[in-house]
This record gives sequence, C-alpha cells and structure tokens, in this order.
Amino acid sequence: MLRLKVISGHLSPGSPHTGPDLRATRCGAAAGGPGEDVVVVHGRRTAIGRAKKGGFKDTTPDELLSAVMTAVLTDVGLSPHQLGDVCVGNVLQPGAGALMARVAHFLSGFPETVPVFTVNRQCSSGLQAVLNIAGAIRSRTIDLGLACGVESMSLQSMSNPGDLSARLSQNPKARDCIVPMGITSENVAERFGVCRQKQDAFALGSQQKAARAQSLGLFEREITPVSTRVVDSDGRERQLTVSRDEGVRAETTLEGLSKLRPAFKPDGTTTAGNSSQVSDGAAAVLVGRRSAVEALGLPVLGVLRGSAVVGVPPDVMGIGPAYAIPAALKQAGLTVDDIDVFEINEAFASQAVYCVEKLGIPMEKVNPCGGAIALGHPLGCTGARQVVTLLNELRRRGRRAYGVVSMCIGTGMGAAAVFEYPGL
Repeated sequence: MLRLKVISGHLSPGSPHTGPDLRATRCGAAAGGPGEDVVVVHGRRTAIGRAKKGGFKDTTPDELLSAVMTAVLTDVGLSPHQLGDVCVGNVLQPGAGALMARVAHFLSGFPETVPVFTVNRQCSSGLQAVLNIAGAIRSRTIDLGLACGVESMSLQSMSNPGDLSARLSQNPKARDCIVPMGITSENVAERFGVCRQKQDAFALGSQQKAARAQSLGLFEREITPVSTRVVDSDGRERQLTVSRDEGVRAETTLEGLSKLRPAFKPDGTTTAGNSSQVSDGAAAVLVGRRSAVEALGLPVLGVLRGSAVVGVPPDVMGIGPAYAIPAALKQAGLTVDDIDVFEINEAFASQAVYCVEKLGIPMEKVNPCGGAIALGHPLGCTGARQVVTLLNELRRRGRRAYGVVSMCIGTGMGAAAVFEYPGL
C-alpha cells in the first residue's frame, strides 16, 4: 500500500416514459426557514489521473480518498470529531468500497466514533453521496457530514458484472442492463440522430475549455496536490506530485478527432476521442445545516435547492440527464433559463449532445471548464468532483447564480441536483 502526502427528448418509441410524469426520487429544499437549508461549505478534489498510465496508477483508492478528506477539513479548520457522518461513493471496489472507506477514514486521523458508509449508484455515486448526507441533515440525524467519491480504475476492472440470474437473457430490460456502455452510446446516436460531426465538435470543445481553464489556473482552488509513487515497467519506483489533470489535450483538433476509428462497432460513431476517459481520482464535499454552519463561523459556498433521480431505458442510458434535469428544476422552482452553468457529465459526446439539444441549453452554459471527455471520469468520484467544479465556477462569477450537476447512469437512470451560489 502506498502512503501519500497531501501538499497543500423524447424516449424511444414504445417506451412507457413519454413525458413529465417520470417517477423521481427527490429531496427538495428543507422546510422550516433558511436556517434549515442544506449548504455546501467547501470541497476539494485530487487531480484526475489517466488510468493504468498516469500518476495514480499505483495508488490505492483509500489513499486518494484520505487526501481529499484531510484537505477539506484542514482548509476550513474543522475537527473530524464534529462530523455526524461520512458517505463515500464508489463503484468498482468490492462491497462498494465499505472497507476501503473505513481505512481511508482512519488514515485521515478521523476518530472511530465518526461513522462512515458507502453508496454505489454507478456514475452518480459521488453526487448520491452528497444527497445522502443532505437527507441525513434534513431528517435531523446530523448537522454536518462529509460527502465523498473515489475511484481507481487502474486497480479495478469494469469487466466483471457479478453474479446474475440465468433468467436475465429472457427479460429484454434485464438483458439491456448488461449492454456495453459504448453500445448504449451508439444506440443514442442512431436512435436520436446525433451524427459523428456533432460528437467530435463537442469533444473538441471539451478539450479546448479544459485546456483554457488549466492554463488560467482555474482548477488550482479545487485540486489538492498529492505526493505519491509510481512503478515503471522495470519495477523502479519514483516519487512525484500529481497536481494537474492528466487527460487534457490542448493540441486536439477536429481533423485529428475525425481520423479516429470507431471504438465499439465498425460502422459506429463513438470513438476514444469523443468518449470519457478511464481515470483515477477522488473528491470530498463538506455539507451542513445552515444554522449549524453559521454557528461554527464556516462559509457557505452553495445551497442545495433540488435534486432528482429518474429511470430511463437501459439500452439508451445516456439520455438520463434530459429527464433528471427537468425534474430537479421543477422541484427548485426554476427553469433552464434560470441556470447559469450546467455541469453535465460527458460519458459520451453522443448522449451529452442529445441532452443539451433536447433541453435547449445554450452550449456556452455547458461545462465551461470542460468535462469528462477532457478531464476524465473516475466513476465514483465524478459526481462529487462536478459539485466542486460547479461551485467554484459560480463563485468566480461573483454574484448570486444557479448551477446544475447531472449525469447519466448505467442500467438506465439519470441524476441531477440544483445548487445556488449565494453571492459575495
């Protein structure tokens, strides 16, 4: 085990879901006045490393998680004893990383009296961790909690679906749950007419926006530099500090993207260049009841105004945000036009383009600092990372503003949450 040091539309024809009556699991703004608001105090993330090739390829997820847990509390001067609970989103570790999370908890110097649990809602696991902590605050179980997400896609594979019934093959929807993610992207592109040119143009935009943000130092406030070790092919170890997202390719061109071969089917349109990158990383978000946060003299970075999780057909799982976002906005009493920034996870350009066009979102509001095509998509981490990135982007605008975090979810779901930045 390595020890780290923290340095600083419409659905497919025939679908039963055809309109706004989609069933959603929701938790809206708390009743009882502004003192009961669920607020975000602070958040940090690691840089995102390239899986199996990058600076975190030999780093265990408990170490990545410990780095961000420690950084968040250190930044705001909060003792871990003051936390009521910790929730960690994770997808690939055995048991959703329950053992890993408790180990990270102790590596971070947290007392045994503070509990921790994990959640696996696949690509939305990091956001679900935030919503779980928010739910505990609303139920008055806790006043403060830490919501995290972590994934090492270097050390764990997505190839094992686990133990499933032989009857799966007899049920079309169940069978669709194991359709490869790349094929679900191709299904979206074909069914909803998202051409290769649109996908490549979206991917180029992601790279350009991320490169600009990186060159301007916009990620420095949110990234916790981490010292670790990597082992080369000859078994030699070297020390390094990972402080920059490794997937950003400033030299990307539309011509170069257009030359890439389809990755999942010979006549397809989904390529390595217009898909999210396989990655390693972690993020942590400190969440609390406004009254408790203010009593401790802590800042308020954002207010959770609404959230929703919806189900969609598994074989086009990527359309999830097109249905989760309206549900969350309705709960918050807002419309697409009220939102300043949309952080929509770029699992694939095909599905991201579909969702943006379906909802009529102006492209300049989408992922202004780039998304998973450029930055990477460490599955359990991404939702928490998006919250950190969103709220820092809203803060840079220096005025009251609203933002949305959303993502599609494997097996056919979408999740979204609405946040308000209260202004300076």
